[in-house]
Amino acid sequence: MVNTSVTLCGLPMDNPIIPASGTFGFGYEFADWYDINLLGTFSFKGTTREPRYGNPTPRIAETASGMLNSVGLQNPGVHAVIAEELPRLKKVFHKPVMANVSGFSEEDYVYTCQLLDKEPQVGWLEVNISCPNVHNGGMSFGTLPESAMAITKAVKAVTTKPVIMKLSPNVTDIASIAKACEEGGADGISLINTLMGMRLDLKKRKPLLANVTGGMSGPAVFPVALRMVWQVYNAVSIPIVGLGGVSSAEDVIEMMLAGATAVQVGAANLVDPYACKTILEDLPRVMEQLKIDSLSEIIGGAH
Repeated sequence: MVNTSVTLCGLPMDNPIIPASGTFGFGYEFADWYDINLLGTFSFKGTTREPRYGNPTPRIAETASGMLNSVGLQNPGVHAVIAEELPRLKKVFHKPVMANVSGFSEEDYVYTCQLLDKEPQVGWLEVNISCPNVHNGGMSFGTLPESAMAITKAVKAVTTKPVIMKLSPNVTDIASIAKACEEGGADGISLINTLMGMRLDLKKRKPLLANVTGGMSGPAVFPVALRMVWQVYNAVSIPIVGLGGVSSAEDVIEMMLAGATAVQVGAANLVDPYACKTILEDLPRVMEQLKIDSLSEIIGGAH
């Protein structure tokens, strides 16, 4: 009998499988398909201080081995999330959930994190300083070590729960930014978010996305994500949540060997609502095939 359990920032998880923010809504939508309590946890839809309607359409485009999105952090705002979404979630999900937070200023991040930190259902705060689909803020905080550290310190000063900083791959030195977050007090690092990309409509001779550019996700970005997890594992001593193109149990094992403690699954959920369930059910078979008794023992095992 294999052991799939891991511990992420002090919180035990039955397994390392986490649907990524923006691909799993607020969870209860997927509860109509299967028992989402099978999951280690999930990261709910990126939440901001005020409601956001997102970017103009079209904001999704297909690409080889992946997709582009420029949704633009559409969400009802933190007050509606606390008053409406979390109570609905509580009826179907009985584990700590990961709250994904975005903002456009240090004050935004502090305000939203402070409120979500008080919610009993929230186990971790995943602070997104890496969203490439908004015109101001967001990713700009994640592209410089100084600003990444500043947001980390500000959030840590007003919260008690583990803070996991979600970083952008659209940088030249991911390790230095991860180290800055660790120095700022981060309890973990989540990487990667989407890569900047675009496509053109050949008939209209215009960009396919109304926002022109968007974030690329899907299997094509997996090698980039794996490389960054590897680099950050060598640079920090706090846990890493690896994501980017994960679509199989083998991908999960590969991410963990590179240094991830837990693994998020993103775009695959948009292709198949059962993606995380399928990966989770296949994990014991792959572990046995690779002679792995316990997942917690292989973290960083390829170094």
